[in-house]
This record gives sequence, C-alpha cells and structure tokens, in this order.
Amino acid sequence: MNAKIIYGTAWKKERTTALVVSAALAGFRAIDTACQPKHYREDLVGEALQILYGDHGIKREELFLQTKFTAIGGQDASQPLPYNPSSTVEAQVRSSFATSLRQLRTTYLDSYILHSPLETYAKTLEAWRVLVSFQDEGRVRVIGLSNAYDPTLLSRLGRDSGRAVQVVQNRWCERNGWDRKVVEWCRTNGAQYQSFWTLTGSPSLLSHPATAAVAKANNCTPAQVVYRFAQSLGITPLSGTTDEVHMQEDLAVETLNKGEEHFGTLTEFIWG
Repeated sequence: MNAKIIYGTAWKKERTTALVVSAALAGFRAIDTACQPKHYREDLVGEALQILYGDHGIKREELFLQTKFTAIGGQDASQPLPYNPSSTVEAQVRSSFATSLRQLRTTYLDSYILHSPLETYAKTLEAWRVLVSFQDEGRVRVIGLSNAYDPTLLSRLGRDSGRAVQVVQNRWCERNGWDRKVVEWCRTNGAQYQSFWTLTGSPSLLSHPATAAVAKANNCTPAQVVYRFAQSLGITPLSGTTDEVHMQEDLAVETLNKGEEHFGTLTEFIWG
C-alpha cells in the first residue's frame, strides 16, 4: 500500500482506541504507532484494530500498520518497558518487536522503524541489522528510521548492512529548513519520506499568500493546502487530529487540484 497520508497515534492516551476507530471509519488506512508507553498506547491501537475487524468488516490486509523500536533514551523507565535495558541491542529490538506484534495482534508489520538513531553508530547498525533480518523473514515489509537528519548516516547504514533505508520519518518544519537534504536523499534513493509537525511546525507556510490563494481556489483550509503541498513534493504527512471533521478534510487533500501553480512559489519560499 502506498499511503498518501498516515494517522498518527502519539499522545492520544486513553482516547487511542476510539480515535483510531474513528480515523479508520473516516477512511484512513495507514496507522502509525510505537512501542513507547511514554507517548503511545500501542496496546489500544491493537484494541481498535480488533473492533475494526470484528464490527466494521475492515481486513488486516487493507491496512498499513507501522510501529517503532524506541531505545532506552526515549523510554520512561517508570513505565513497563518492552525489553530488558541491560540486554544486548539485538535482544532489545527482538523483544520490542515481539511485544508490538502481540499488542497489535498481528503476525506481520507493513513498516517497522527505529524511533531514532541509537547513542552510537555501532549500536544503530546492530539494531538496523535486526530489522533487516525481520524483513528477510517476511515479518516486515519495509524498514526505516525516524528522527534521522543526516543523509550520510542513511547512506552509511545501507552500505554497511547491505540493505537500504526504505522509510524516513522526520520533523518537516521551519526550524530545520523543511529537512531539504533528507527529503532529497529520499527522492534520490527511492525511500518514502514521512513528515510530522507538518502543520504545527510551519506557521509561515500556513499563512503564506500562495497558500491562501490555493485555499481560495479549492474552497478549503490552509492546513489542507499544506498537506497537499507536502504530497506534491513526494512527502507522506502524518495527521494526528482528534477532530472527525478534520479527519475527513485531511483525507480529501489529494483531490485538491486547483491553483497548483502556486506550489512553485511555496517551494521557492521554503527551499530558495
């Protein structure tokens, strides 16, 4: 499945089940989570999936499920961990992966990514090689990395492991220059670039006159235009909205096709 927009489940807490069900019923078919109790309720995503399968006729194969391995630096040690932090990196990844399959109640994942590079390159490579083994075993379809802003690291991982990075999920926002170098690396290397902070990190893009012009032409919101603009650059945005109207609006962005001549102005604005 080549998802055009992904429903993000971070920070939903106890509302996760209901929101994932609402998002899927609205039309989302790609869902992102993480085995990180600090910010995600992966178990409740699994609960929502069972409701969708049992009560609404949605099939597992119709969905794109993505989750993450989060290293100890991104975990809250006061909450149950999906692995023993004193174990090897390989053992930690394998334990977290098994936890994710159990919580999501699935036998495979469409995408499995490292939540961030680990504290050293050697440890990142060790973890990456475990992901490669999952892919070789047919338990994961694509593998990737999040919070990775150095194209050199992405290339090095592929070169040293023999398996290219296939997904990158990063902040796409003003503060990092809309991550131009990594977006271009993904284009060149055939990897999917997924964006988060797409709206909240881009106030000047939301308020740009070209955005307003496209919004007027399509009778839509500036937020919809920014999502559509990101898609026009080959980016797959994550939407974490909790509003059912906004869910519908976010799903409709790929049909917006008026005023796209203004996207050149927006590209010049963000990347010069």
